[in-house]
Amino acid sequence: MMKHANQSSTNLGARYLGNGSCEFLVWAPDCKEVTVHIVSPNDKTIPLAPQDQGYFGATVENVRPGARYFYRLDGKSELPDPASCSQPEGVHKASEVADPEFPWADSAWFGLPLRDYILYELHPGTFTPEGTFDAIIPQLQGLRDLGVTAIELMPVSQFPGNRNWGYDGVYPFAVQDSYGGPAGLKRLVNACHQTGLSVVLDVVYNHLGPEGNYLGAYAPYFTERYKTPWGQALNFDGPYSDEVRRYFTENALYWQREFHIDALRLDAIHAIRDFSAVPFLEELADKTKEQAESLNRRFFLIAESDMNMARHILPKHLGGFGLDAQWSDDFHHSLHVLVTGEQTGYYQEFEGVLPLAKAWKQGYTFTGNHSSYRRHRHGSSPANTSLKQFVVCSQNHDQVGNRMFGDRISNGTSFEGQKLAAAAVLLSPCIPLLFMGEEYGDPAPFQYFISHSDPALVEAVRTGRRDEFAAFNWKGEVPDPQSEATFKACKLNKALAMNGSHKSLREFYRELIQMRKGLKPISHADKDTIEIQVAESDKTLCVRYLADHEEAFLLLCFSPSSAPVNVPLPSGRWNKRLDSADERWNGPGSQIPSEVVSDAGAKLHLSPMSAVLFTQTCKSKNPATVS
Repeated sequence: MMKHANQSSTNLGARYLGNGSCEFLVWAPDCKEVTVHIVSPNDKTIPLAPQDQGYFGATVENVRPGARYFYRLDGKSELPDPASCSQPEGVHKASEVADPEFPWADSAWFGLPLRDYILYELHPGTFTPEGTFDAIIPQLQGLRDLGVTAIELMPVSQFPGNRNWGYDGVYPFAVQDSYGGPAGLKRLVNACHQTGLSVVLDVVYNHLGPEGNYLGAYAPYFTERYKTPWGQALNFDGPYSDEVRRYFTENALYWQREFHIDALRLDAIHAIRDFSAVPFLEELADKTKEQAESLNRRFFLIAESDMNMARHILPKHLGGFGLDAQWSDDFHHSLHVLVTGEQTGYYQEFEGVLPLAKAWKQGYTFTGNHSSYRRHRHGSSPANTSLKQFVVCSQNHDQVGNRMFGDRISNGTSFEGQKLAAAAVLLSPCIPLLFMGEEYGDPAPFQYFISHSDPALVEAVRTGRRDEFAAFNWKGEVPDPQSEATFKACKLNKALAMNGSHKSLREFYRELIQMRKGLKPISHADKDTIEIQVAESDKTLCVRYLADHEEAFLLLCFSPSSAPVNVPLPSGRWNKRLDSADERWNGPGSQIPSEVVSDAGAKLHLSPMSAVLFTQTCKSKNPATVS
């Protein structure tokens, strides 16, 4: 028995309604007829009824979760569902009707404020030996004990094979089968919420991967008007773009509603080419905020962009898109140069402490000033933004994985440099992000890996990776992205965190997070409550934090040698709360006493590559003028 679907109340794809009935809806505007072919457990073919705007849909009886199906277009090709929720046999095989029912136990979970996020980015396939969602669950309490408040999952949409970063996904609604599929992801989110952790999901709305990408066979999802570094651009502003926008907007709402995801990280929004009067990203922000209110749960959109365009995170009443936050590449690049000394490629224009000071104070280093690497002015003024709208890090999947050997910062700096980088990130006024394993200095690389089945495509990826590294003058052979050995080399070894310097580093990270959470001048820091100066020949960053009755002062010394430094420590008695050079943190020892008395400045013997934090009770209620 079949009933025609009502487009206005129907979601894309196959949605089980209960009582043995399933609703199907697919967009195929150039087709005259579309049928759904149920291939298991029973073989049957049902025509779908044409609807407005090129949709075809029907409610079909005797179809339950687990049923496998294809769509047949104009009686010819049979293809998986572009809005499939499950692809248990991979990207080329039948789609599966997923079971929407799940025993959620997070009814009292309303989400954390964005200002409280301490992000931990992980890849589901390499975070544990098993490489599954279920294997992550026993690790959650350890992350919570560390002080992490949110995990950020790299993309989980179905990709070819069982090894991939996730950015080659071709079914935005389907959860990767080798990770555990949709039920596995729900179990992980449920466990996170019960542990007190938010969940951020990385989604890709700027392109689809090349293998198993059948969207173009259904409808004009793509456009030739624009190009991306990864293939065809998605059609967000041309003919038929309303339905393309619906597809991706519905995807975001799906993660928010069906999987209880707390935030989405929007990959590379600079590659979303859209000149609409109301851009897709603005529409996305409106729709997700509306649903968040309906669900009574916080929900955020965090953009990745290399444009330094403040409009993305400005509210609508100021002419912005209304996104909640964005990654700051400038902060990472500035810090990376300071702790590693590397200055090739895009690192070439981040010399000295001043670029980091500006990123710390404004969110960007480039705010409309000239970029020698780009050879033009770059960025815009973030004057009307909060520093709690910028995500900062010393490592992430891009900045590690897009190196020739996927080497981490621990390969390019000393143990003291690792602690210094951690302090710069975790004591910043911005939202900190850790990349899996960095908290104990895991030496495992994070290399680029794939498992495509097309030999020509595999060779194209190999060639592309070699070409990418030309600007950095790195020497050696690029690890083969198709090799399983490349993937296995990226698996973490968490046992390291129990011993030696790895244990000391993890405890140092834990202490930094406790300081960030427990000291009001730091936890509430923003542009109007910090003062930043650079001391001693552009080698030491000095940050003063103020709250109503408390004050903190942070010194980040990037000098490779030890020497007395004149620092602008305000007058008064200052208690040393943290010193990365102390023997407690497996450091070389510090010459800074536990209490310092300053008379409008002090000369301190800072250890090389060290971070020192002081606190003081402060009577003044007026924030300092920020330089």
